[in-house]
Amino acid sequence: MHASFEKVTESASPYRHLEQRTAAELLALINQEDQTVPTAVQKSIPSINDFVEAAAEKMRQGGRLFYIGAGTSGRLGILDASECPPTFGVPKGLVVGVIAGGEHAVQNAVEGAEDDTQQGWKDLEGFHISPLDVVLGIAASGTTPYVIGALEECRKRSIVTGSLCCNPGAPLSAAADFPIEVVVGPEVVTGSTRMKSGTAQKLVLNMISTTLMIQMGRVEDNRMVNMMLANNKLVDRGVQMLMERSGIDDYGAARDLLLEKGSVKKALDHLARK
Repeated sequence: MHASFEKVTESASPYRHLEQRTAAELLALINQEDQTVPTAVQKSIPSINDFVEAAAEKMRQGGRLFYIGAGTSGRLGILDASECPPTFGVPKGLVVGVIAGGEHAVQNAVEGAEDDTQQGWKDLEGFHISPLDVVLGIAASGTTPYVIGALEECRKRSIVTGSLCCNPGAPLSAAADFPIEVVVGPEVVTGSTRMKSGTAQKLVLNMISTTLMIQMGRVEDNRMVNMMLANNKLVDRGVQMLMERSGIDDYGAARDLLLEKGSVKKALDHLARK
């Protein structure tokens, strides 16, 4: 479909005869290359900002954020989406990850799923997507038909779209209202975009979701005051946070109040009303 498009992500690795290297040498090479990723992400901050501002506007109106991708890209989207409810206390479904091949593809390769130009939109339709929502298409190559097809259908229906890829001038970028291109260059293992490209995508998705949640009031100062109390570690963190912010000096009393109200934010609001 895009045979003539030159993919930097598929360029030959500058390192040869990897099988002859020691483990220490390989680890050093991979780490050396990984250190270039944050710099590449930094160059893309203006584009990331444009998408975040558009997404924030929709989400303040009650819209949702969708990530859609295939393979590693799809899994990274699902990972970031799944961490928003416990971290920020938002409802499940506010940030949604969609992957080519469905849930089975999260842990297994689903051959050919990424090549279907129609299925991406069909998968989004299953969530009753509307112009109130925003969609970020993720594909390291920037050529994945499943993702491009989904964004093209979104555009026809006035749904705001963004894209995240690692090749400049990618077809995916042309299909998005707010394209983000993080060009990390060739991988240590030629074409293995689960490496630097995947790391870049993970960083950008963290940046997008965290910034959106902060702007939506889910963080106060630098604390996760709305986090779910899902285990003993998080309960203890919440108790310490509540004691620090409220002046309560009795751990047991603070813990009881926290568990009764369900979050640090709700406990603090309760105290403020007393």
